[in-house]
Amino acid sequence: MFNMLYEWFWWDRIWLPVNLTWADLEDREGRVYAKASHLYVTVPYAFVFLLIRYLFERWIATPLAFSAGIRQRVHLRAQDNPILEHYYTTQSRNPAQADIDGLSKKSSLSVRQVERWFRRRRGQDRPGVLKKFREASWRFVFYLLAFFGGIAALYDKEWFYDTREVWTGFPKQSMLESQYWYYILEMSFYCSLVFSIAFDVKRKDFKEQIIHHLATLVLLSFSWCVNYIRVGTLVMLVHDASDVLLESAKLFNYAKWERTCKTLFVLFAIVFMVTRLIIFPFWLIHCTWVYPVHHYPAFFGYYFFNVMLVVLLCLHIFWAYLILCMIRKFMFGTVSLLCNIYLSSIHISKSILISIKYLLGKDIDIETS
Repeated sequence: MFNMLYEWFWWDRIWLPVNLTWADLEDREGRVYAKASHLYVTVPYAFVFLLIRYLFERWIATPLAFSAGIRQRVHLRAQDNPILEHYYTTQSRNPAQADIDGLSKKSSLSVRQVERWFRRRRGQDRPGVLKKFREASWRFVFYLLAFFGGIAALYDKEWFYDTREVWTGFPKQSMLESQYWYYILEMSFYCSLVFSIAFDVKRKDFKEQIIHHLATLVLLSFSWCVNYIRVGTLVMLVHDASDVLLESAKLFNYAKWERTCKTLFVLFAIVFMVTRLIIFPFWLIHCTWVYPVHHYPAFFGYYFFNVMLVVLLCLHIFWAYLILCMIRKFMFGTVSLLCNIYLSSIHISKSILISIKYLLGKDIDIETS
């Protein structure tokens, strides 16, 4: 039964274009291809990342936080109470008034004492600024190194400048050593993020982050196995570009450098909108949706890959909405800065629309009032 499922899952007709088999992706004639077995190494590398992260947060991020005036906040601990603790862990962290009255009778405490206990208990679980600073520092360092590493791996490749070259000679494209390490390190990092979910700070978009990490791992794994490596490196680079600015903005926010934080966040928002909502759909999804069918008929793997990219795009749209809400919140009333942002966005939009016109071959009106 297992062998039958295994053979069905790896059936050539599912993942490869017509008239191609897995035998065509065997190393020969000086060409080296990615193998599914290579992905096993990402698991031990993920634990190596966790170890490096622990050492980094302890010996580098923590002293840096102290130098920025960030200290570990000490919360008042709630007194041990098995009845209230059981309700807190199994029912709700914010009990309704009727439940508070019932817990007051069961625990022989006054209503006010029960409310105070839940406030203190929630405070114990609330992550401190120091913890947030250490996590943001680690992500900032990785995204910064990954972004410049991606630039170094791609700047001299023809598909970096012309996405049509992504499919030249596909799938018989030899894997480069730079592509191997770029993929393995990125996937190992995202695996480490999945492994550390249990003790990382849980944010409002926790579920969306989980979907994003899993979708990213599935996309990278699939693109690795079927030799979609060229477009995969472009997708990773586009994602890392804005993450660097986001994590740096968080660091300055935790350090109470509000002006620097707001400036970086606005820059992050601009880069995010350009890379995730313009370059990603109009360049990369266009590249994976339109160009492949010029070389071979559509197949299941073609649709699967593009659907996963659209899932990421939907997450980008969700986060773009949150970003715009945050900008509106802290920039409302700051007319001069908003005007500068507006004027900058006009120039950026013009350049983007001209590029889209060239890419899609469509007539687009770029006149602005």
